[in-house]
Amino acid sequence: MLLISGFQLHQILDFPSLVGALHDGFKNEISVPQRHHHAFNAGGTLLLMPAWVEGQYLGIKIITVLPKNRDIGLPTIRGTYDLFNAETGEAIAQLDAPVLTNYRTAATSALAASYLARKEVSRFLMIGTGSLAPFLIRSHLAVRSYSEVMVWGRNREKTMQLVESLNGEVNLTPVEDLAKAVKHADVISTATMAKDPVIPGDWIKPGTHLDLVGSYKPDMREADDSVVIKSKVYVDTLQALTESGDLVIPLSSGVLDQSNIVGTLPELVKGEITGRTNESEITLYKSVGHASQDLIAAVYAYENYGTHF
Repeated sequence: MLLISGFQLHQILDFPSLVGALHDGFKNEISVPQRHHHAFNAGGTLLLMPAWVEGQYLGIKIITVLPKNRDIGLPTIRGTYDLFNAETGEAIAQLDAPVLTNYRTAATSALAASYLARKEVSRFLMIGTGSLAPFLIRSHLAVRSYSEVMVWGRNREKTMQLVESLNGEVNLTPVEDLAKAVKHADVISTATMAKDPVIPGDWIKPGTHLDLVGSYKPDMREADDSVVIKSKVYVDTLQALTESGDLVIPLSSGVLDQSNIVGTLPELVKGEITGRTNESEITLYKSVGHASQDLIAAVYAYENYGTHF
């Protein structure tokens, strides 16, 4: 069985190629049963995410999410992705799940932006400075050109660490006035652990595209009701309607109706629903992660391993 480390995934994966692989992969028939989502250890989350393509590949991601690890200097997400030959059942590869997850999450957001963001954009804003932030910045730059890339974080020291980590690769501008940055941005990506919204609707200008990544529990949200109300809402999977507070809360209060959700990213890729139709629409893509994304990314890494090692 092939073992693919996080270091090796960095050598194999690039965002233009992975965005293309996801685009093509979403057109295939991928079986994805309901994932297991369990709470444990006072705030921890265990996720089991299987998926397969008949006669080709089967995979399952096993990860733990422990936000409290940040307080002791440990990663919040850990786990493995196990890949099998779907025809014989042979275990063929095990991949580093956190790195794979960061790549596939960011690449899927970029794919959504390629359909939903305006063609002509100039300012990108990253809200959040965690491990996913540099991946999201790089992925969005793979599908659109920006003259200014901004970042905002609650912790100034972490913000500057992110700026320095991308020095020489991306000209990243740290901002302190979040309201001003949001009002100027054309595309906004958020990856935070916020319980209360960090973006109110009256900050959003017409034509903005929002990429909401952080909220993965019903009590977490990054955008308030007014953002959702004025946006055309797309999701990576309909599970977002029951898992993310960005949608669970306005749906449960009656502010938002499920009929207001335009559809999923795979439906958009297949042409079953429409994307942006004019320059003034506000579009919103809410992701919670989906096993089909993991399978596509894992298969791409496995099949391209030999060209790098």
